[in-house]
Amino acid sequence: MKKIIVTVITTLVVLAVLFTAYIYSGMYDVSQLTPHNGLTKWMIRTTKHKSINSRLKDIQVPALNDTANFVEGFEHYNEMCVMCHGAPGIEPMEMAKGLYPRPPKFYKADDQPDPDESFWIIKNGIKMTSMPGYGPTHDDKKIWAITDFFLNKMSKMTPEEYQAWIKKYSEKSETPESKSSEVKEEGDKD
Repeated sequence: MKKIIVTVITTLVVLAVLFTAYIYSGMYDVSQLTPHNGLTKWMIRTTKHKSINSRLKDIQVPALNDTANFVEGFEHYNEMCVMCHGAPGIEPMEMAKGLYPRPPKFYKADDQPDPDESFWIIKNGIKMTSMPGYGPTHDDKKIWAITDFFLNKMSKMTPEEYQAWIKKYSEKSETPESKSSEVKEEGDKD
């Protein structure tokens, strides 16, 4: 028995030394432009799903597919999300092309996340993915509106419908393109 314990402890010490040497060697490429290897992808994906799923049990999903939520959800989505995730007829901004992992384009996805998972991600964000958590700045009602809009309305919209919503709700919501053109106009005052 003593020999087994010594072998286990020795193995753990050797693994810890090798892991520390690997970290200090600089061999791991932290570039956003270099995809993870298969093992790293599996570890991140598994950890993310297990972590999120373990935190969903207390979330009560309200009645969704509520047209009253769609406008508020649109306003927030168009203000904060479209730059990375895009929308019907609007590609993500240039900055999003350098993100890894790439933000999903929910308006094109056939495999939408469940409402409770979407709510949790929007509220809390996900570390090391560039997905911010909006819980500190938005209450649950607003986060559910965003969730309802992108799960139940946006994926059914045509590019023309999305543009019509931008025009209809333009006082409260602007696209990243319209903001960048305003900045250019202000900068062109020379």
